[in-house]
Amino acid sequence: MPEIQLPAANIDSRPSSYSEVQVVTIDVHATKDLMNSSNHRYLDVRTEEEFKNGHVDVKNIVNIPFMFETPKGRVKNPNFVEQVLSTFKRDDILIVGCQSGIRSVYASIDLLKSEFKQVYNMGGGYRGWVDNKLAVKIPELEPESEAKEEEL
Repeated sequence: MPEIQLPAANIDSRPSSYSEVQVVTIDVHATKDLMNSSNHRYLDVRTEEEFKNGHVDVKNIVNIPFMFETPKGRVKNPNFVEQVLSTFKRDDILIVGCQSGIRSVYASIDLLKSEFKQVYNMGGGYRGWVDNKLAVKIPELEPESEAKEEEL
């Protein structure tokens, strides 16, 4: 599979790593363009609750949390890579996003270390996406009156 060509202005190729793995970061506009015009897959690594409260509105989006909320704070999902492998192939082109662009860097590093071939971090995360007034999807809440009627 050929490597993608990205506009230089939208790439930050500085090493963002622990253990010498380099993560390429692209901005939210490049992410939007790539998701609308190619076979990229978007991996949202926020918690399920964050995802359900709103997410980027693109095709091919999947939520697999990199971390979980616990009473003691956030802990890393010990099955993250295995869960990603159950949904994606190592040669899929992935754009990884989170809330602000930090968790997604660490998730990208784990994926690259697990031999995923083309992984890109979305800089700024969901916040950056929203700040740039790009399309978001917020699940509609079921009206309470209808829910009560169905229970009767």
